[in-house]
Amino acid sequence: MNAILSFPDISPEIFSVTLFGTVFALRWYALAYIVGILLGWRLVVAAARTPRLWRNDQPVMTPGKIEDLLFWVILGVILGGRLGYVVFYQLGYYLSNPMRVLQLWEGGMSFHGGAIGVILAAFFFTKRYKLETLSVGDLVALGLAPGLFLGRIANFINAELWGRPTDLPWGVAFPTQAAQYCPDIVGLCARHPSQLYEALLEGLVLGAVLIWLVWRRGAFKLPGLVMGVFLAGYGTARFMVEFVRQPDAQFVSDGNPLGLALQSGGYGLTMGQLLCIPMVLVGLFFILRARRSA
Repeated sequence: MNAILSFPDISPEIFSVTLFGTVFALRWYALAYIVGILLGWRLVVAAARTPRLWRNDQPVMTPGKIEDLLFWVILGVILGGRLGYVVFYQLGYYLSNPMRVLQLWEGGMSFHGGAIGVILAAFFFTKRYKLETLSVGDLVALGLAPGLFLGRIANFINAELWGRPTDLPWGVAFPTQAAQYCPDIVGLCARHPSQLYEALLEGLVLGAVLIWLVWRRGAFKLPGLVMGVFLAGYGTARFMVEFVRQPDAQFVSDGNPLGLALQSGGYGLTMGQLLCIPMVLVGLFFILRARRSA
């Protein structure tokens, strides 16, 4: 019998209090967003306070202006993440139930939608304050990795977004009924801890590469390079993990057990992979553009 790792007994809620008959809870997922944003903000401020990282020793923004940008970024994450989930994953359902679009507490956020929201928010911010768009994009990209890492750890604690069934020794028996529904497996069903794969690749590895590029290779002096590396790096990492990540239930059917959003002859791509392809292409475009300007 293959070894199966037991899911750690960690409650999704850190603590809860009841006030006036209403329960208010602080969840790991919310804390991950808060801490991730704070760490990313501090990382970005540190870069803005280091003139040698920039062309002509002139940072694109002051720490005070970064605080203004932070509000726009948070708004872009929330609105873009929610609308992206609605459009990319559950459009038919929300067209029939439009008021549920606003019910964020029920869950349902898309990273790709959040990324689009952040890009648009940063773009309009730079136009309003007459800042160099690509350099601001580089600065924002530098600060995203901490939130990605902590967010994926929170996904693991919530026992959500798990992977496909596996017989590898690090397979995890997630406790939810949906995770344990594996028709071809007798007994406990172990699954890839795909959340941890993403935390490692999208958070730690990609974050370390970006910090190295900025502090050791002078990447901020080539506008668009850091943003391009982030887009291409995230897209590549997510594309690979999608091979072992369980797709959303609405894509799975008897004729499509792998949950492929685009398929032909039994082969195809998941929705996550389809969304990653333009992300990688755009990232490569900015990388090449930045290198040509060197």
